[in-house]
Amino acid sequence: MQSTPSQALDPQLDLAVEALNLVRRFGSVVALENVSLAVGAGEFFALLGPSGCGKTTLLRIIAGLEIPDSGSLRLCGTDASPIPANRRPVNTVFQSYALFPHLTVRDNVAFGLRMKRLPKADIERKVDRILDLVQISELSQRMPAQLSGGQKQRVALARAVVNEPRVLLLDEPLGALDLKLRKELQVELRNLQRRLGTTFIYVTHDQEEALSMSDRIAVMHQGRIEQTASARDLYERPRTTFVARFLGSCNILRGTISEVAQQTTTIETELGVVSSASAARASAPSGRSTSLAIRPERILLSEQNSVAPANMNRIRGRVRDSTYNGPETRYEVEVSNAGILTAVMLNSAGRSFQPGQAVDCTFAPDSVVILED
Repeated sequence: MQSTPSQALDPQLDLAVEALNLVRRFGSVVALENVSLAVGAGEFFALLGPSGCGKTTLLRIIAGLEIPDSGSLRLCGTDASPIPANRRPVNTVFQSYALFPHLTVRDNVAFGLRMKRLPKADIERKVDRILDLVQISELSQRMPAQLSGGQKQRVALARAVVNEPRVLLLDEPLGALDLKLRKELQVELRNLQRRLGTTFIYVTHDQEEALSMSDRIAVMHQGRIEQTASARDLYERPRTTFVARFLGSCNILRGTISEVAQQTTTIETELGVVSSASAARASAPSGRSTSLAIRPERILLSEQNSVAPANMNRIRGRVRDSTYNGPETRYEVEVSNAGILTAVMLNSAGRSFQPGQAVDCTFAPDSVVILED
């Protein structure tokens, strides 16, 4: 599914990056296929997808390190095609850090400014400010070999930001760090972006990272953009099966639309009749085959024949397995040998179910998303 360049953006908002129908091929391999994208000035924007989906190729085209086979790119309102990489208003932070091993932290950060031949006093002032902003002032005289991975990444960020780019491109910058440090730097990076007001375009394959940091996310798959939206909209209202499955766990049901009403759509599935309140997605007439997405945490388990609101979907089944995960328990419920529903319930609710126990799976119509594929 192709998103439009201005999707979910205020039409009055300045655009930092605007791509239209970008195509990039490497021999017989299509890395990007008619990709259109718009990133507003000051946005924290993520390109999310599995390895090989085209996200790094797109980032390299924005940076000027790759030339598209067709399509157009504008940076801050200007056609970028005649602008070489070293003159574009962008800077890039890579996973590899790429620090000069023979220079101190301070000299690494100052390197780009010195290449621009700025006055020494301006260089010192800018470097002092950035070192303080990324909280590495006390490391200024250390060599890269004396730094931890997290410290090196802060230096790489400082070196990119000190040049005051209009757009900062980040290619999986936290990928080499351990989980605890990654989470710490996610918070710091988001706070840094807010203080600077710089447009960040962040490439990652980590769903949680993209969801927690970004204003908007473009989910990529096989060289195309499947959907562009806020983290909440992507998670709660995915448009395609790929997006639903890629962003967290999801129950996907196949079925046939049997009735389309003003408020609800009724679908005959392999697990039973299900009502959905996402009628806006069900523009086709009755009889259309479709896919449904239901997040596991939206399914409530209860003993069979328990009282539930009349408008709730109810599917009977039997617990096949349960997995305790600290704050929550994940249940697999077998429904009359027709399939499995996965439900996740908080352990703080004080309720638990055992394998073999008969249960009702209840969920509201507004938790059932009709997908477009």
